[in-house]
Amino acid sequence: MRGRLAPAPGCSRSPGYTGLPSHSSIWEKALTSATRLTAVYPGTFDPMTLGHEDLMRRAGRLFERLIVAVAAGHHKRTMFSIAERVAIASELASRYPNIEVMPFRGLLADFVVEAGGKVVVRGLRAVSDFEYEFQMAGMNRQLMPEVETVFLTPSDQYQFVSGTFVREIAGLGGDVSKFVSPLVLERLQQRVKPGEP
Repeated sequence: MRGRLAPAPGCSRSPGYTGLPSHSSIWEKALTSATRLTAVYPGTFDPMTLGHEDLMRRAGRLFERLIVAVAAGHHKRTMFSIAERVAIASELASRYPNIEVMPFRGLLADFVVEAGGKVVVRGLRAVSDFEYEFQMAGMNRQLMPEVETVFLTPSDQYQFVSGTFVREIAGLGGDVSKFVSPLVLERLQQRVKPGEP
């Protein structure tokens, strides 16, 4: 009587064959299913700094699909329009095949759920960021219980780089080339003309 694990007629059984998946194949399947996640990295990115790029690149290595979600920034006056910020972010992300850029307005929770996101990526530059980010993560958990928040810290050289500082320095005619990519630097120089207040 043929057992359930017997080979099909005409097929030979290789040495060591058990009819069960190997530990490596089980692990590979588990790892693949665990990493097939859509993550959302939200921000105004006004402008996108090297710190933002650092987090985008590293988050892109952790998740199969990463959406850089560019917020309209209705709560504050931005230097660049949302269309300009999306265009800049898209060009910087173009080298990474699993990263895409999308604009959004309104609640982040609505955007994440609609996009199929399971993780929200946030950057923590310093201890001072933690309280605000902790409260935001708690609120988002109430709005979207199935979505987790993952915090990433920037690389050492970008710990204190922020879009606000970059805008202020550039607006006063300072050199921000250490804090942004050449593409962003060019856009900043076009936006902030020498001699303008």
